[in-house]
Amino acid sequence: MEKLFYDLLKELGEDPDREGLKNTPKRVTESYKFLTRGYHQNVDEVINDAFFEAEDNHMVIVKDIEIYSLCEHHMLPFIGKCHIGYIPDKKVIGVSKLARVVDIFARRLQIQERLTDQLAHTIMDKIGAQGVGVVIEAQHLCMMMRGVEKQNSKMITSAMHGTFRSQMATRTEFLRLIGTIG
Repeated sequence: MEKLFYDLLKELGEDPDREGLKNTPKRVTESYKFLTRGYHQNVDEVINDAFFEAEDNHMVIVKDIEIYSLCEHHMLPFIGKCHIGYIPDKKVIGVSKLARVVDIFARRLQIQERLTDQLAHTIMDKIGAQGVGVVIEAQHLCMMMRGVEKQNSKMITSAMHGTFRSQMATRTEFLRLIGTIG
């Protein structure tokens, strides 16, 4: 990868051997490895059986989980917040595990729509919840820095499964609690 970034600097019209760029190919390589580390992580290993018995089935919500991902079309960042809600069915998951699962899928080349759906499916499957709702709000640098250059735009995606899809009251409660609707 370092050679690729070295050659890229040359193609851009830069001198990759000048002082300020001497170590840039190495730094960019390490950066991309970090930003795409989700490809090398396993959901089951990260969750690590962090399930706990639940005596009730009240909605659980973790909101404002930071998202940092790279758009697969331009490899530019999109940054935002993820809100996850679920109705447990006899077990809950450790709260930090939800944030870690978000990172596994966000730290890949992504589109926001797929990321939202992957999170909802994975949480529904791994927790065995009665229902799951995922909402992501993000700003895309590919839309802000290039193309239409709309710096204040925000994309919102949602995925609802189980009771979040079949029961309007459950979906509405979730959306109210995360602040999407008043």
